[in-house]
Amino acid sequence: MGLLLIIVLGRTLGDAGSGVVLQAIGAFSIALGVARFGMDSASVWILPRLLEDGRGHIRSTTIFLLTASAVVGGVCALVVFIGTLLIDEADPGDPVAEALRAIIWFLPVASVLLTALSATRGLGGVTAYVMIGNIGLPTMRPLFALLAIGLSSGVAAVSAAWALPLIPAVLAALIIVGFQVRQVAARREPEYLRSGIPGRTLRYALPRVVSSTLEQLLIWLAVIIVGAIAGPAAAGIYGAASRFVASGMIVDTALRVVVSPLFSRLQHRGDIRELEQVYRTATIWLMLFSTPVYLLLAVFSPVALSLLGGSFAEGEPVMVVMCLGAVVTFLAGNIHSVLLMSGRGGLAAMNKALAVATNIALLYVLVPFWGVTGAAVAWAVACLLDAVLATVQVRLLLRIRVSPIAGLRPLAIGVLGVGIPAILARLVFGATWLGLLVSAAIGLALLATWCLRDRERLHLDGLHATPSLPVDQRSQSHAR
Repeated sequence: MGLLLIIVLGRTLGDAGSGVVLQAIGAFSIALGVARFGMDSASVWILPRLLEDGRGHIRSTTIFLLTASAVVGGVCALVVFIGTLLIDEADPGDPVAEALRAIIWFLPVASVLLTALSATRGLGGVTAYVMIGNIGLPTMRPLFALLAIGLSSGVAAVSAAWALPLIPAVLAALIIVGFQVRQVAARREPEYLRSGIPGRTLRYALPRVVSSTLEQLLIWLAVIIVGAIAGPAAAGIYGAASRFVASGMIVDTALRVVVSPLFSRLQHRGDIRELEQVYRTATIWLMLFSTPVYLLLAVFSPVALSLLGGSFAEGEPVMVVMCLGAVVTFLAGNIHSVLLMSGRGGLAAMNKALAVATNIALLYVLVPFWGVTGAAVAWAVACLLDAVLATVQVRLLLRIRVSPIAGLRPLAIGVLGVGIPAILARLVFGATWLGLLVSAAIGLALLATWCLRDRERLHLDGLHATPSLPVDQRSQSHAR
């Protein structure tokens, strides 16, 4: 549905108009990295541990997490609003500043939403997180955008339409997390502020403020910088192509939603062997189900971009570079979740800082010469650097055996079963919908056959496990 939003913007606003909206969304997302104050990650880290040995503090901790994200979100919204006024003084009528002003007051709503949804994960289960954050909210956004465009509104109104669904989403999330707290929380223990939990939570969350902001910078900064260097049309092309690539990350997102609380509980228990097994299995699945998507997107990128209109054809090399970069980076698996759930938020923040610094430096070096393709190369290099740093730290500091070797077999399956047929189909049918459909059908058949014959080494029997089961029950049901 996020991809559908990009198609709606591209088809109705063109590359320049969609570029303005995407730059506003990018600035909002970067500010959101600070506004949520690390409380979303802290929820996934602290709540599973309290389920183990501190249920009396669950209610107070949840209130603390939500309140902190709301307060900091409101402060950040005010700061960004003042920033847009300063931009207007320097450049009156700047469309990006106008669009950002239309959505910035939704910042505390978004920060509370992310924290509440993360709390539902930390308290057990992923249904609410998926239904609200990954289905409900993304589905409403293109519908609201179409309504705003149908009313002949400008880019500021379309930006506001993108943010408006945050309100029903946060109300639903708060109701659900309240219900979960009543189910799992024990009788409230007194002296919560003296329990040490608020201090532990803040010490974990503060590095995540930096890290989360840098994560959003890595995703969105290129859109803003490309817009500044090459204009809003180039920003629209790069932003649209990168959103196609982001749509291929649904497998990574799905796995991270499930395994992050599990990593936290396993490290809290000291069960490193089980953690290593879960990590290897998740890496295999990530590569097995993501590689085919990215290979098809890379080979038939002109077909995908044709959904947006002819002016987006320049995005083909962007998609090819970013798809290949994502495949290589995914060999590290959910390495960032392992590092974060160990409580090493400071290391994660340092990694992100190095990655963002590399990305910015390469953007200013490559974009003037290679245009939007240079921005894609900068993003791929930065993501790979981030993954390599996290892998080295997990191996050397946490002494957890992680390796990209687990992902090599499913990578080979994807290349042989999907990548080569896709290349042959493009040579025969050209960059057409027929070629894409033929290659997808052949690739799906070969992939399914290979998975069926090699299901044991690919750990596919574990797919039947129920994510909401406690860790000990999952172990007993051979979820590994």
